[in-house]
Amino acid sequence: MFKRILVPTDVSEASRKAFLTALQLARQFNSEVELFHVTYNPEAYWGYTVSYGIVVSQEQIDQNGEAALEAALTGIDVSDISLSKKHVSGHPAAAIIEEAKRDFDLVVMGSRGYGPIAGTVLGSVTQRVLGHTQCPVLVVK
Repeated sequence: MFKRILVPTDVSEASRKAFLTALQLARQFNSEVELFHVTYNPEAYWGYTVSYGIVVSQEQIDQNGEAALEAALTGIDVSDISLSKKHVSGHPAAAIIEEAKRDFDLVVMGSRGYGPIAGTVLGSVTQRVLGHTQCPVLVVK
């Protein structure tokens, strides 16, 4: 039923629960899972290249993204799952929506994470993904 499952992570507790749920589904349906992390950068949101004089190299962004993916995997056995990891930089909602277009059958994500509006009923990134993806989205509390 679900051949490819996309699991965005911001390494929050909600995204960890979503990842565990996706792994259960993957075992049940023999699915491939992609663990996906977006390093937010202000340029993606504001549309310009200099953010108040703060310069972060692409190497630093890549290192942070890889560290986030490894942190998301800490203590989780994925030896029986076909798992890939991917990191991009940009605006989280936009990047997740674009990635979901790459032949995924399901997106599994947490109800809220570490976004700027923490504490809302449903995270702003999750709301945007729900409204703009063509495949089903499973939101895990």
